[in-house]
Amino acid sequence: MLATLERIDPHSDNIDVLVELVCHLRPRQRWVWQTVDDPAQAVRTLTQLLKGNPEQAWALRRYITTLLEKRRHTSLYSDIGILSNDGFVTELKSRITYRFLPPALEDLYLSDALDQLLYRQDDYEWIRAVPDADWMTLFHTIANAPAPLDGNPGRARIVTLKGLLDAIRTLSCRVCALGLEPRLVHSYSQIENFDSPFLMQNIEVNRYLDEYARYLNGEIPRPDDARHLLVMLDQCEDVVLKIRRLALSSGTSIALTYLLVAVQQSIDRLQKLLFLVDVPEEELPNATRDVLSEMAATTPQLAPQLAEQAPVVLTPQGVVAEVAPAPAPALTPRERAVIALAEELIEAHNTKYQVTNLVRDNVDLLARNVTENASRTGEHYIAEDRKGLRKMLWSSSGAGFIVGFMALLKILLGYLHSPPLVQAFLFSMNYSFGFVLIHMLHFTVATKQPAMTAQRIAASLHRSATGRGIDVDKLAELVNKVFRTQMVAVLGNVLVAFPVAWAIAESVHWYRGEHLVDPIKALHLLNEIDPVNSPALFYAAVAGVWLFVAGLISGYYDNKALYTRMGQRVQQLRSLRRLLGAERLARLGTYVENNLGGLMGNFFFGILLGTTGTVGFLLGLPIDIRHITFSAANFATALVALDYQMTVPQLVNAAAGVLLIGTVNLLVSFGLALWVALRARKIRFKRGILLVQALGRRFAYSPIEFFLGPKHRQLPPPETDSARGQK
Repeated sequence: MLATLERIDPHSDNIDVLVELVCHLRPRQRWVWQTVDDPAQAVRTLTQLLKGNPEQAWALRRYITTLLEKRRHTSLYSDIGILSNDGFVTELKSRITYRFLPPALEDLYLSDALDQLLYRQDDYEWIRAVPDADWMTLFHTIANAPAPLDGNPGRARIVTLKGLLDAIRTLSCRVCALGLEPRLVHSYSQIENFDSPFLMQNIEVNRYLDEYARYLNGEIPRPDDARHLLVMLDQCEDVVLKIRRLALSSGTSIALTYLLVAVQQSIDRLQKLLFLVDVPEEELPNATRDVLSEMAATTPQLAPQLAEQAPVVLTPQGVVAEVAPAPAPALTPRERAVIALAEELIEAHNTKYQVTNLVRDNVDLLARNVTENASRTGEHYIAEDRKGLRKMLWSSSGAGFIVGFMALLKILLGYLHSPPLVQAFLFSMNYSFGFVLIHMLHFTVATKQPAMTAQRIAASLHRSATGRGIDVDKLAELVNKVFRTQMVAVLGNVLVAFPVAWAIAESVHWYRGEHLVDPIKALHLLNEIDPVNSPALFYAAVAGVWLFVAGLISGYYDNKALYTRMGQRVQQLRSLRRLLGAERLARLGTYVENNLGGLMGNFFFGILLGTTGTVGFLLGLPIDIRHITFSAANFATALVALDYQMTVPQLVNAAAGVLLIGTVNLLVSFGLALWVALRARKIRFKRGILLVQALGRRFAYSPIEFFLGPKHRQLPPPETDSARGQK
């Protein structure tokens, strides 16, 4: 480290020496610095070396100032950590490409210098491991180094300040352009009724910067503060929040989500930069102001982070020795802002080519809207009272009736011995059209419920979390409703699918004089649902995953129907208007908009079920699906084909297989759907034991109501005049 300091040329703009100096501070290996190789120790050592050698401290300061003077700052503050205007797909392709072959670096830009200086992707982690106090001490040591000749302490300050001001102008123009994008205006048409805050903030920024330039030229004593400009930016943020809230009911797209993220990032950065350049009411002393300016210039290279640690000194023998911890100096608001910006810049720089960050920032908002639509659908899958349970029983019974015939058709299609891909297509269409018919007749497949009801539970958690915490009793009531509704739906499916399949098999035997399937096929059907001697439960888990995926598909298309105004678009089809008439076409458009998610979710679910086995066969993988309702129908078919010649263990094994397959279907689909819904809403529920206790209390208080529900739906208490007045 000392040899590197001695080689510094104060007037050189070659960054190699600074890169070497940072390498002395950087831990040798990531796992080492967490235990032995402490980066804070290296920073303290450098500080003591500079304190003991003022000439080297000044040389380092002049060297850093020269590097800053020779490079352009604007792109560092306006681009790093902010999405480009290229769009999600273009940005994604660029990041993937740059992961393998990074772009060429130029000495013209400070952001490229940062690439050379902090080239490891985990540099921001060891920088955060150094306490703020240690970084501050180092920066003060460099900034306060006495100039032996003609050192100009304000040069770095002016260069950095101009870079910040240029970045403010650039970001303001970007916010204005993004705020006037047709997608954004289309999503919030009210913005056309008044002056756009995105346009007004740009006008205000230009006025503010022009006045700031007059202040720097000495024409005025001080510029106006940025208070009014910050109000305009707050109004821009309000518009972004309103569009996000509207997206929950009117849908969104990846392009709109990307646009909202980019606007919000630009506004946040703009606010931080304005705070840094704003002139306070009481001017700071010159020395302190110079320190802050030098710190702002050098912070992108070395950012302070985390808590304080014990300082070190150099003994006469040159050994680093620890001394008693000294209290860390209190940071001013300006210093804290500099540190926050440095943290953001360095981490964003180290992760700027990571695909996961881009996907996370954009998909989280899209997933929130998708799951929100699914949660609204999930409300229809929850029975509030015994009348609702009877409706659910009837609805699920209708689905069981149709599934009985779907199981028959699947067996007949299997007898065609078609080529694998043709067979996969036939099986898929059998499943898809059957599930779509079930949806159109307003029947219910029990295994479709968990993906919807899980979103409903997560939505309930989210709404509660915004208040005074989660009401565990209310949550237990909702979970209890979901549980008994789900059990009734399963019973309706199984108790009807089984006798329907049995009746079909007996009818075929009576009409043709032979069974629908031969004994070998019957034994094969029984082996498929064997929970012990076959991978039936694993295949049931695969089906549970597809149930979860179908729920996401439903939410996606519900969101798409709302965002693209599918109903209105259907009503504008002139050919259909001539065929159906305006009134019927209006009803069709409304139906498509309200049911597109359900139709597409069921259709794709059928394709997933029908192709899984064939794909597994073609790839040589042990992959297939097992579904409770079809398993029950196959059980009935096999029972008839074997002329009821089954032992008690065989009957018990088959019945247990059907129940266990259903349990795995439900648990996997429900668990995945709840996990995604919680992640989309950024919720962590840690009161599982309290929920179990609340459910136990409900069961102990009224076991019958726990399983059968209340006789009548419990309405909320009427709102009093005093309550309305308080609102």
